[in-house]
Amino acid sequence: MKKILTLFLLLCLLVGCLGCTQPAEPQTQGQFIVHFIDLGQSDSILLEYEGLYALIDGGYANTSDKLIDYLEDEGVEELELVVATHMHGDHMGGLPEVLATYPVKNIWRSPQTYYSEIYDRFLYYADQQGVEVERPIVGQTFLFGDVLLELLGPLDKSYEDVNNSSLVIMASYGEKRFLFTGDMRHEAEKQLVEIGTDLKADVLKVGHHGSYTSTSYLFLRTVQPEFAVIQCGRNNDYGHPHSEPMSRLRDADVDIYRNDLLGTIIAYCDGKSINFSWEFTDAEPEYNR
Repeated sequence: MKKILTLFLLLCLLVGCLGCTQPAEPQTQGQFIVHFIDLGQSDSILLEYEGLYALIDGGYANTSDKLIDYLEDEGVEELELVVATHMHGDHMGGLPEVLATYPVKNIWRSPQTYYSEIYDRFLYYADQQGVEVERPIVGQTFLFGDVLLELLGPLDKSYEDVNNSSLVIMASYGEKRFLFTGDMRHEAEKQLVEIGTDLKADVLKVGHHGSYTSTSYLFLRTVQPEFAVIQCGRNNDYGHPHSEPMSRLRDADVDIYRNDLLGTIIAYCDGKSINFSWEFTDAEPEYNR
């Protein structure tokens, strides 16, 4: 009887352990990997492909140490491209420290001039590396391994609101596309739609941290994303994401991934499918499909 009981307990233990097994790490070979880094109420996105790295925005200056730690942990040694979507501190604050730490081959910045101490440091470290800070034009492309990055906006260089001057970038890999929008607002969204820009994307980086000023119905109907990622901080002072864009995303049957709820979010794309992982494994995205 004791032997039977012992065998039964061992079987239960084995089954229990099998049930607790963590999912295997996704294979990275041949994958385009997009890290939506949780730096609080700010944007920072690391692109990775076959040992190549690029960075879109760098969060606030006071989280630059956390950003550098993340890049180090991911094995970054140099950056093919650094993008400052626009000159606000929650997007480019950490970029001077990035330029001071890593060799960078190319730098893109928003066309609209916005002077600040952070921007001066950004230019200083770019100059120290001898790298031109380029203001790319709409239609310009950058080949990131087998991933094509294309600049879609801004269409106007003199928007009254600096957010509308955000660089808008489409990343295409195989059959899949990611749309990065910075803090673009409704006005710039509408212009892109009206001129017939091909905005269709599988993953939308939601504009302006989920503010009501972005992600209009018109824009969403054109992009038709399956997934949306919102870069906002926990209990932030702005109340992001606002209820209006959240409602629009739900109405469009978009699955929603939020840094404030999930921590750092990583998308793995093999050119035919996209899978996600996230830092806080006890939390879940909002599935609307």
